[in-house]
Amino acid sequence: MSAELQALYQELILDHSRHPQGFGLKDGAAASSHQVNPTCGDEVTLQLHLEPGTDVVGAVTWEGHGCAISQASASLFTEMAVGLPLDELQSRIELFRVAMRSRGAIQPDEELLGDAAALGGVSKYIARVKCAMLAWVAAEHAIAQVREAR
Repeated sequence: MSAELQALYQELILDHSRHPQGFGLKDGAAASSHQVNPTCGDEVTLQLHLEPGTDVVGAVTWEGHGCAISQASASLFTEMAVGLPLDELQSRIELFRVAMRSRGAIQPDEELLGDAAALGGVSKYIARVKCAMLAWVAAEHAIAQVREAR
């Protein structure tokens, strides 16, 4: 990855950390999950809101606190998830997980993950992977709740 692209990605992460998308919990969620990273204390509560009568994500809302990476990741996840059926969202979570576990060998697919691909550089820092994955794990848990309820 070029130095210019890396700098752009870092700025995108900082921007999402400072101005998060989807921040603030709302009534009417189909499912909710609270996750904590015990290593550093990051926390996120994520809610999935579905379009009525469907399995399509209408909105993702969340609250949390922690490092810039965990907060930006929740914001970036929110943008990526809206409009996706739950099965497709689950697939994208898996793609993100594979990239995060690759220690930099696999770059996230920007076409499928949108701006969340900017988090790809985090995979080189094993201690930060949990920060980046926190909201994604919460979403995975919320998807499981929705499926159990049906």
